[in-house]
Amino acid sequence: MIELVGFDGDDTLWHSEGYYQHAGAEFERIVGAWIDVADAGVRSRLQAVERRNLALFGYGAKGMTLSMIEAAIELTGGRIPAADLHRIVELGKRILEHPVELLPGIRAAVQAVAERHRVVLITKGDLFHQERKVEQSGLGDLFQRIEIVSEKDTRSYARVLAEVGVDARAFAMVGNSLRSDIEPVIALGGWGIHMPYHVTWEHELEHNVERGHPRVRTVAGPDGIAEAVTQLASG
Repeated sequence: MIELVGFDGDDTLWHSEGYYQHAGAEFERIVGAWIDVADAGVRSRLQAVERRNLALFGYGAKGMTLSMIEAAIELTGGRIPAADLHRIVELGKRILEHPVELLPGIRAAVQAVAERHRVVLITKGDLFHQERKVEQSGLGDLFQRIEIVSEKDTRSYARVLAEVGVDARAFAMVGNSLRSDIEPVIALGGWGIHMPYHVTWEHELEHNVERGHPRVRTVAGPDGIAEAVTQLASG
């Protein structure tokens, strides 16, 4: 029943969101020298700027950095000095340079699935950053195909499936985001294996996947992935 299994990258294979959360907290401290952070609703204002810029900047550290600079200027009425804007740029650089730390047990999980199924990596974000993470992860050799896309939507998944010659009904996607990893796949008729991460970007929390969906399995961690795929494959 399952011919192809896709794996997400960030917060499925390796840790990622924590670095963005730390940068967001540092951003609040920087602009907090110029405004009342609580009254200004800094975090929600930054999220609003990021959302409106997604279509222009895409996902990832570079887009977040540009959005932090824009939000800082807006929040302070242009009073924030160049030195603090430079500190914000450095926050973005640190995200881009963070070490790639695999989730415990994830390599064994991918290997177990690869013994019975074709596996592909489908991740979104900045091309250079994602390529670097794939290389440093040491997992690239496990995947028959690596796709770095600007958006994970039905069109992107349909394109990948068409190029590899697999019907959506024979495809299962493993990931931490119901919005990006699961919802588009089940909309195409495929299957989802949801592995929640302990922290999720607010944008990814918005989805239309109902609890208990018959084509979605939830696992607590990497140890449950191979068994979930086996269950789907056996019908």
